[in-house]
Amino acid sequence: MKRRHFIGAAAATGVAIHRSAQAQSTTSLRIAHVLSPTEPAHEACLRFAERVNARSQGRVKMEVFPQGQLGGNKEMHELMKQGANVVILTDPSGIGDFVPDFGVLNGPYLLKEPGEFRKILASQWYADLNAKGQREQSMRVLTLNGFFGARHALANKPLRSPDDFKGVAFRVPPTLMWLETFKALGTRPVTIPWPEIYSAMQQGVADAVEAPLASLWGMKLHETRKVVSLTGHFLSWVGWVVNERVWQRIPADMRTIVQEESLAAGDFMTERTLAVQADLVKKFQEAGLTIVSDLNMDALQKATEGVYSAIPNWTPGLHATVKKILAG
Repeated sequence: MKRRHFIGAAAATGVAIHRSAQAQSTTSLRIAHVLSPTEPAHEACLRFAERVNARSQGRVKMEVFPQGQLGGNKEMHELMKQGANVVILTDPSGIGDFVPDFGVLNGPYLLKEPGEFRKILASQWYADLNAKGQREQSMRVLTLNGFFGARHALANKPLRSPDDFKGVAFRVPPTLMWLETFKALGTRPVTIPWPEIYSAMQQGVADAVEAPLASLWGMKLHETRKVVSLTGHFLSWVGWVVNERVWQRIPADMRTIVQEESLAAGDFMTERTLAVQADLVKKFQEAGLTIVSDLNMDALQKATEGVYSAIPNWTPGLHATVKKILAG
């Protein structure tokens, strides 16, 4: 009897240890993006990973893979969609290729100033849209509260009005919102993976490129073109997205930590991006570039208004819905 009792107790202890080991198992997540390690967005990714690693005490291990180490934007989105343990840094336009209504959040001249975007993030419309992405595409947006910067144009000539854009071979990401926006401006959009943009600009594959100042500087594109036009066509907000099935496999208490730190990292990115803007303009000027700020913004905005009615598969009245939230 004593032997049976000992065996039974040992077996029960073994089961308890096994369950405890399962509960304490490590979840490995790779944070992926295509940007330069010098950018505020990369700093935010590092902070995100460091804070999660510390707070989870090893139960979640996050590593950061910059500069397209896991592929370009398209490849990263596919990895995430297929259920890989990746957390990708992306924007509403990239998400919009899977959940179309997200694309409106990267529309041209949608925001007058960056802070307006927080109204959208706090809205029930945004919560419902994120839930739809989780339900229909297995895509969970952890946050989109990282300000990536106003996007401007780099070329060898000033781009002040729509007439200046006509016929220019313009590098854009391979997303519908960018393609339609730059078609509306009369350019010839060229889709080139961001990690390849420096050589493409050197070789003349594209005449011009658009991005936040931090990204243009981080990729050393000021070495390839000499005029920055402060078009501000998009005020870009970015954040982290994970596969919903992967998310649900993470223990609930660890999900709380990851969610909280994604929001904190987005706030950190916003602060850093806003802090470096003036210094970046100065850096471009010191590198010999011309900064063009006397643009015909009314004409640029008017030229791109039609984009909001050119995107297929949007919910009817989508643009009006978002404008109403912004006006609230």
